[in-house]
Amino acid sequence: MENRKLRVAITHGDTNGIGYELIFKTFADPEMLELCIPIVYGSPKIAAYHRKALDINAQFSIIQNANDAKEGRVNLLATFDDEVKVDLGEPTPESGDAAMRALDRAMTDYRDGLFDVLVTAPINRSNISMEGFDFQGNSKFIETCVGEGRKSFDVLVNENMRIAFLTNNISLKEVSGAVNKENIEEKVEKLAGIIRRDFNISNPRIAVMALNPTSNEDGGFGIEENEIILPAVEALSDKSIQAFGPYAADDFFGKGWFEQFDGIVAMYHDQGMAPFKALSNEEGIIYTSGLPLVTTTIDETPRYDIAGCNLADADAFRHAIFLAIDVFRNRIVYDEPMGNPLKKLYKEKRDESDKVRFSIPKKHSGSPFPPKKKSFEKKENAAEQPANTADAPQNNE
Repeated sequence: MENRKLRVAITHGDTNGIGYELIFKTFADPEMLELCIPIVYGSPKIAAYHRKALDINAQFSIIQNANDAKEGRVNLLATFDDEVKVDLGEPTPESGDAAMRALDRAMTDYRDGLFDVLVTAPINRSNISMEGFDFQGNSKFIETCVGEGRKSFDVLVNENMRIAFLTNNISLKEVSGAVNKENIEEKVEKLAGIIRRDFNISNPRIAVMALNPTSNEDGGFGIEENEIILPAVEALSDKSIQAFGPYAADDFFGKGWFEQFDGIVAMYHDQGMAPFKALSNEEGIIYTSGLPLVTTTIDETPRYDIAGCNLADADAFRHAIFLAIDVFRNRIVYDEPMGNPLKKLYKEKRDESDKVRFSIPKKHSGSPFPPKKKSFEKKENAAEQPANTADAPQNNE
């Protein structure tokens, strides 16, 4: 694998928010410039305004084309020369338009192969409008521009967990109707594939959450768990995917069971988001997976309340850059053997029976828990598979 510095494109986000503060603070650490070549898609005039307002000694070099980016410096690519009024702490159409123009230029440059990964500073969807396009957020816009027909799939990442949602952007009363066996299998399979390829975990363990709380009388679940979720988990096991559950959210997060899994599928937004935020020491990262372009951002708003006050913490933004670089390199490692598969050394004999010479048993016995994993760089997990249960991970018989 080519060991070169990656070109990391960074969009400045809402220009009345904390985007430039995050960028300046991230690259105040000289080691960051040893890791990558940053290309900030923004405005030199707006960057200078933020630098003065924050009283930060931030240095950057102005370039007009991503090809001009140099190592060892913060390269600021001028995406527009217009005068844009900065109203720190206020969401305005101008600040939303500036965010959109930076992202749009980045999409053009990615199609031309001018950078490797993208990290976006926080935006405010409510002050972004595009003629002829229903803007629903960065992920959908990037999917439309460079997805090549693929669908984006957001995964929340922090030092403790990776969470995907079965349902997105729907009201709570609609969730039950969207919980079906096919949807669960699709989301779990997709998350397992993402973790294998992008996070370098060869046999990921995926926890599937329950929709309902356990019954106070017998500890059992409701109709959705018994008739939909559990059959989906069993079907996934038959496909050699290590899926477990359903788990009640209170026990799963409250008793720390989440530490034993490489990925989690929550049934709805708040079921996963609330514990995700409560059990992390810093803001999480949103990884937009499933697309050719590796894209990350922080799970944060433009924070108008502290914009220009020099109070923003850049740790999560720095980790978003680390994650984007790690995923890009993990994909290369994963894809290289697939590009040159070994020729078969034996001739397969077709066998209609269930006994095939090189078959692997569907179920395994072993330790109820894999080795404990921490941080974003979780190591490859063991192959032991606990039984599906609502109470706790156990061994299959």
